[in-house]
Amino acid sequence: MANENFTRVTEFILTGVSERPDLQIPLFFVFLVIYGLTVTGNLSIITLTRVDSRLQTPMYFFLRHLAIINLGNSTVIAPKMLINFLVKKRSTSYYECAIQLGGFLVFIVAEVLMLAVMAYDRYVAICNPLLYMAVMSRRICLLLVSLTYLYSFCTSIVTSSSVFCMTYCSSNVINHFYCDTVPLLALSCSDTSVPEAIIYISASTNLVSSMITVVASYFNIVLSILRIRSSEGRKRAFSTCTSHMTAVSVFYGTLLFMYLQPQTSHSMGAAKMASVFYTLVIPMLNPMIYSLRNKDVKAALKRFIRNPCCF
Repeated sequence: MANENFTRVTEFILTGVSERPDLQIPLFFVFLVIYGLTVTGNLSIITLTRVDSRLQTPMYFFLRHLAIINLGNSTVIAPKMLINFLVKKRSTSYYECAIQLGGFLVFIVAEVLMLAVMAYDRYVAICNPLLYMAVMSRRICLLLVSLTYLYSFCTSIVTSSSVFCMTYCSSNVINHFYCDTVPLLALSCSDTSVPEAIIYISASTNLVSSMITVVASYFNIVLSILRIRSSEGRKRAFSTCTSHMTAVSVFYGTLLFMYLQPQTSHSMGAAKMASVFYTLVIPMLNPMIYSLRNKDVKAALKRFIRNPCCF
């Protein structure tokens, strides 16, 4: 077919989490609660680790940036998603879709890298405690966080540009609740081999390198914990590692399922559920898993509630 016969796409239609009309209002309230808890939890972590002098350590510095990333990731997705539960035409403009994809990629890549940075931080703290403050100096912490954001931004620009450099024509219905790479590739009427290669190489490289860092760090952490003579000390340390590894496993598991399976076997229904986990559920759970179960953070929260003017 000649190019002049194509109707260029100027907007996309999102199918949402479910197309059943009777589920739209219940789902709206479910995800409104999830997003509300995400905002409350992550803002609490950001505030406490910023204003409490006892939380000015590298671990809480990284936790603050993880909370910023989680809040950003959810905010890129949730508001538009919530609006679409209440309207009949779930449309989004071409450029709005591109911005949403770009923002999503910035925060999801940043989270992958930040989890690796946090695992390395715990490795140094537990395995080399005497060198901890020298290795994880303020300058090194700032450098690690800056490189995380810079790399994420560059990855987002390259990936989203490759997706939106393709031609979209006729069909504009995205089988998803936000603009993501896989459903967008399925709509293109041009050759998708180059963007598919970019997405696959980028996702696999980021995930594998991050997972290697996390696994190697926690492997050495476990070995160090096993050397602790006190059974109570080992139990407390193992409990902390279990919480961290549970969150990491869920996050990496959903991303691996979503991006590293062959395009031919890709189930969009299952992909939507995986996406709900790493864009909305995990950002809600992370404040509890990483911080709110922590005695220092709970003590800081009590101090803040009792005397907010002293901070």
